[in-house]
Amino acid sequence: MVLVLWRPRGLNEAIPTTLGAILIFLSGTVTVSDLGDISSKVSGAAITIIATMVMAVSLESFGFFHWLAAKIHEKSKGSGKRLFWLTNLLCFLMTTLFNNDGSILITTPILLLLLSRLGLKHKQKSPYLISGALIATASSAPIGVSNIVNLISLKIIGLDLYQYTIMMFVPAFLGLCFLSFMLYVVFYKELPVKLPMISNEQFLVAERFHPLQLKPDQTIIRKKTRLLTLVFSFVFVVRASLFLASYLGIPVPLVAVTGSLGLLAWRWIYLKLSPIDVFKKTPWHIFIFAFNMYVIIFGLHNIGLTRWLVGYLEPLVSDGVFHASFIMGTMLTILSNLFNNHPALMVGTITLTEMHMPQIMLKTIYLSNIIGSDIGALLLPIGTLATLIWMHILKQNRVKITWSHYMRVTFIVIPPTVFFTLLCLYLWLRFVFHTS
Repeated sequence: MVLVLWRPRGLNEAIPTTLGAILIFLSGTVTVSDLGDISSKVSGAAITIIATMVMAVSLESFGFFHWLAAKIHEKSKGSGKRLFWLTNLLCFLMTTLFNNDGSILITTPILLLLLSRLGLKHKQKSPYLISGALIATASSAPIGVSNIVNLISLKIIGLDLYQYTIMMFVPAFLGLCFLSFMLYVVFYKELPVKLPMISNEQFLVAERFHPLQLKPDQTIIRKKTRLLTLVFSFVFVVRASLFLASYLGIPVPLVAVTGSLGLLAWRWIYLKLSPIDVFKKTPWHIFIFAFNMYVIIFGLHNIGLTRWLVGYLEPLVSDGVFHASFIMGTMLTILSNLFNNHPALMVGTITLTEMHMPQIMLKTIYLSNIIGSDIGALLLPIGTLATLIWMHILKQNRVKITWSHYMRVTFIVIPPTVFFTLLCLYLWLRFVFHTS
């Protein structure tokens, strides 16, 4: 973890975690059967994330990013502050429609394109990029399907997507509003008052593979808009069908893959593009990092971490839902930033199931874990896969946002947001279920 945080000479985060996982396996702490168990837990999430990446690359090829950048620019009406709120709204909607990883893959290139066309300086770009990444990732909390790790642990707790949404949407949404406000306060002085006004057609001028090869006229733009509306509607139906799949017991990865293959085929037929570029653009090292972190945390579980946590936490959480929510939410925040939120939430979930408590209390504390793993994990860039993907995209586009710059923002906005959201969760569930 020291090497992951330090990253000497830009060391890829997958390298030290791979060495750590190998050492843990050689020590006998994790067995071959454990590796199979870890693979079964991670594979579904990995397949769904890859399917989401395929959709994101396909949307980019159709020119969706340019089209949406033009729309955002138009709605901002030349105001840098209005653009800030539109950026947050875009990131929230994309996470709700896709998931946090897919949202990062879509919104980050859109923002990079938009900010580049506007000619903003690096200092003026960072408020939009950082706030966009934080909102896109934190927006996975209100709806369970927006985060794959949430889906994995839902089954263990015995909570379906609909119960989750009823219990979690209101407090998590209020937490997002609070986070947006905090970010606005932090970045207020850095946001440009006026934005350069440029023609929206500049966003629609095609790159090498886009259908618009000449300067667009209104007829071509209308055709382009109809095409993008159809493509986006298809993606919306696919993502909405994940709820139906969960309700009917159909594997969520199967639905995601089917939809992605359909969009990929549409792209191949319409744009004459093979799927090879999908494999080139996928940050595979992030999946290696996630798997290795599962191995490390599984090794800690095998040598007694969860037993120790149960013995230490059970007397503390027995004081009531209020204390239990804040204790577990804080613990998951710490674990997620140390080990990534995927394995951290798994440890927190397993720990909860080994405690003897009523179902409503179990589910409430589980939702506190979600707040810690989805929002609290944003303190460090390694806390979530989404922020790792975000850093990877920035690096590809030669945009430098250092860890220190990122953490100067997150250490101000994330702790109070976690506290506020946990408080909202407690008050909301007390109102809905009359718990104490």
